[in-house]
Amino acid sequence: METVPFWFACAGLLAFLVSVTLRTMMWLRMPIHVRWELYPVAHEGKRASYGGSYLEESEWWKKPREFSIWGEIRVMVPEILFLVALREHNRKLWYRSFPFHFGLYLITAGTVLMGGFALMGSQWESAEGFAGVLRMGIIVFGLAGLVLGLLGAAGLLHRRMTAPELKDFSAPADLFNLAVFVAVFSVALSGIVLLGVVEFFASLTGLIGQIVKLPFGHAEAQVPGIVGLSVVLMSLLLAYIPLTHMSHFIGKYFAYHSVRWNDAPNLKGSKQEKVIQEALGQPVSWSASHIAGDGKKNWVDVATTMPGEIKDR
Repeated sequence: METVPFWFACAGLLAFLVSVTLRTMMWLRMPIHVRWELYPVAHEGKRASYGGSYLEESEWWKKPREFSIWGEIRVMVPEILFLVALREHNRKLWYRSFPFHFGLYLITAGTVLMGGFALMGSQWESAEGFAGVLRMGIIVFGLAGLVLGLLGAAGLLHRRMTAPELKDFSAPADLFNLAVFVAVFSVALSGIVLLGVVEFFASLTGLIGQIVKLPFGHAEAQVPGIVGLSVVLMSLLLAYIPLTHMSHFIGKYFAYHSVRWNDAPNLKGSKQEKVIQEALGQPVSWSASHIAGDGKKNWVDVATTMPGEIKDR
């Protein structure tokens, strides 16, 4: 029973990786999305500064397109780390959402540092030099991440339960998910209070080290009960996240690159033309009378036939 937290951690990590892979493959296989055609597009390079695009060039289809990966990075990194769009458009929600998400990032960073510390083969009590820096980083990132995560999750839960403007956008699952985060973070912080911050993260680092070394050894991870409970709950949460709409951390990539920033031209014989042709061949099953989709007609039929003619067919 003493190794139960260890195996829960392994199973939770495996379930997370498998679920994320399957969810990513699902989105990769989806038909092309209707593009937003909003500017600026981040990868336009210099043109992005004033909202321009390659379409402003005469005979643009004959010229090579400029693509700036650095332009995308400059937009995506601040958005991922600091939720820039949310801060600009909904400051009240940002005050709660930012600490929640940033807390998750810190917890993730702290966990990575635990793995690095274990791979160095250093002893927690006698760590010096770079290993000592890692140990301090584990404690600072881990503690700050748990505190920020708890404050953010509790704040989001309170706002969703009390803000009238969020009533129609707060399903029971949203409240449940936030309550789970509050509970899991509370258990972990309780462990820190009971054991002390140093002993808590020392035990946790030892367990993470066993996971990192698993391909090269065997499981001997034994941790105090409160740490074990925290690990079990964290592992269950890790496995659960990709199965819910919280998997938007994957979907955000596709929302930007496949919808917001997809400005690939539809040229004859191009890959884009092939993708669009496949999308136009999709059957339509919309029940609206002006569409009259019966699951057999495709988008070409709908787009090239008058509504009355479709209905009478």
